[in-house]
Amino acid sequence: MTDALTTVEPAAATPRGGGGGTLRYVLSKVGAALISLGLIVVLGFVLFRVLLPGDPVRTLTRGAPVTPEAAAALEREYGFDLPLWGQFTRYLGNLAHGDLDRSLVFKVPVAQKIGERLGPTLLLVGVGTLIAVVLGLWLGTRTAWRRGSRFDRTATGIALALWSAPTFWLGLVLLTATGGLFPSGGITYPDTPPDFLSQALDTAHHMVLPTITLVAVVYAQYQLVMRSSLVEEMHAEHLLTARAKGLRDDEVRRRHAVPNALLPTVTLVFLHLGLVVSGAITVETVFSWPGLGLLTFEALRFPDYPLLQGTFLVLAAAVVVMNLVADLLLRVLDPRVRAS
Repeated sequence: MTDALTTVEPAAATPRGGGGGTLRYVLSKVGAALISLGLIVVLGFVLFRVLLPGDPVRTLTRGAPVTPEAAAALEREYGFDLPLWGQFTRYLGNLAHGDLDRSLVFKVPVAQKIGERLGPTLLLVGVGTLIAVVLGLWLGTRTAWRRGSRFDRTATGIALALWSAPTFWLGLVLLTATGGLFPSGGITYPDTPPDFLSQALDTAHHMVLPTITLVAVVYAQYQLVMRSSLVEEMHAEHLLTARAKGLRDDEVRRRHAVPNALLPTVTLVFLHLGLVVSGAITVETVFSWPGLGLLTFEALRFPDYPLLQGTFLVLAAAVVVMNLVADLLLRVLDPRVRAS
């Protein structure tokens, strides 16, 4: 009799961090972002409708005396005659249809006003962030590789001092120190010719001081994180192996150390990008840069409740979205996160 031997193939082990793990990770991060956005909606309504003092009718009429009938008509038009819960329900209903209500001061839809001011903010933040990233990564790499040197101590000390300086104070110092060399406010001069080149050069001239201010308070974080990561990476065993193979220090730094040390800084860039957008309020106010930051300051002066709710929602949502991008990017770049 022949014995029949049955060979049982071992089940293929599912690697950790596979497709199912990635999907769960993405869903959890997206769910957390949606919860944060919901809390932002509620907080924005409570913060500006309940805690912020002011009379919306007075804002609508710019303080001019009105009859009780006219005041009641204005309250009905904007929903201020409803109880607080009714106002919140109306706000959610409008928000579901993409309607951020009408500005009390500018008498136009809030979404339209935000759209007009979004471009200058993106331009300022985009250029400032790009310069800050390049400068921070370059200085972080140089100071780490020459740690303990005079260059390292000087560059790190300057970065720490600028990081600690209040943004508005730094902007005012630059305005005073430049002595009128650059424009003190606005984005272009009214008499600038309308052609593209003239407008672009004038805008670049107006951008110098606000961009320097924004870069000065942002690049230090990238420099310090890059320096710390590279100093830690320089003690890794694979760098000793690379040197043992005869590679020069420049090649070891460029091909082995820097790419591995970039991961925390790249994540920080996206994590911090939303905060830079919301933090541009101070820079835009000091230099009268016509972006979302200055619009928020203008809305606070009256106060313009619908406009404040709209700008708060956009700026806070930018922070949440950039945090989500940073989390997802970390999953892609860091194998340790993929394996978890």
